[in-house]
Amino acid sequence: MVRIALSRQVRRLLDGITFRRMGLIALGAMIATFGIHNIHQQTGITEGGVIGLMLFVEHWLGVSPAFITPVLDLTCYLLAFKYLGGRFIKISALSTLSVSLFYKLWEQFPPMLPDLSGHPLAAAVLGALFVGIGVGIIVRQGGSSGGDDALALTIARVTRWRLARCYLFTDLVVLMLSLSYIPVRRIAFSLVTVTLSSWIIDRVQSFTFRPSVGDAP
Repeated sequence: MVRIALSRQVRRLLDGITFRRMGLIALGAMIATFGIHNIHQQTGITEGGVIGLMLFVEHWLGVSPAFITPVLDLTCYLLAFKYLGGRFIKISALSTLSVSLFYKLWEQFPPMLPDLSGHPLAAAVLGALFVGIGVGIIVRQGGSSGGDDALALTIARVTRWRLARCYLFTDLVVLMLSLSYIPVRRIAFSLVTVTLSSWIIDRVQSFTFRPSVGDAP
C-alpha cells in the first residue's frame, strides 16, 4: 500500500513534465540569460517588472536584492497559484531553476558579445530579441522565468488582456518609478527593449504552426 501511494505521489508530481518540455525550458533559459548577461548587464539597460522594482527599492530604501527579490517573486507566485494553479507553479520551479543555473554558467565566462554601450539602441533591440525569444519559449511550456512572468500571466488570466499588454503594463509602471533616479535617456532605451520583448514573448507564446498544403498527409 505504501509503494502504491508513493507511486501515485510521484506520478502526480511529474504530471505534465516531459523530457521535451524540460529541454525547451532549458533552451529558453539559455537564450534569455545569455542576452541579459552579455547585453543588458554590459550596457546598463534597466529592466521593468520585478527586476526593475527590486532596483528601485534597493536605491531608495537600501534593502539588499538578496532579501527583496525573493519577497517580490514569492508574492507574484502566490497570486499565480491562486489564478493559474499548482501545475503552473510546479513547472515554474523547474524553469526558475534553469534560469539560475544558466546565469551561473554565463558568469563563468567573459562577455561573448561586443560591448554595445556606445550603441544603446542596438543593445536595446538585440537584448529584447534574446529575452523575448527565450522567455517566450518558457512561457509557451506553461512556466515562468521569474516573478515578472507569473505576474503578467496572472493579469492576463484575470483581465483577459493579451500577454504583451500585461507585460508592457507592469514594465511601464516600474519604468515610471525608475525615472525618480535614472536619467530619461536611459529609460527611453529601456522602454524600447521592454516594448519589443513583450511583443516577442506574446508572439512566441501564441505561435501556431500551420503546415502548407504540400505538407498535409
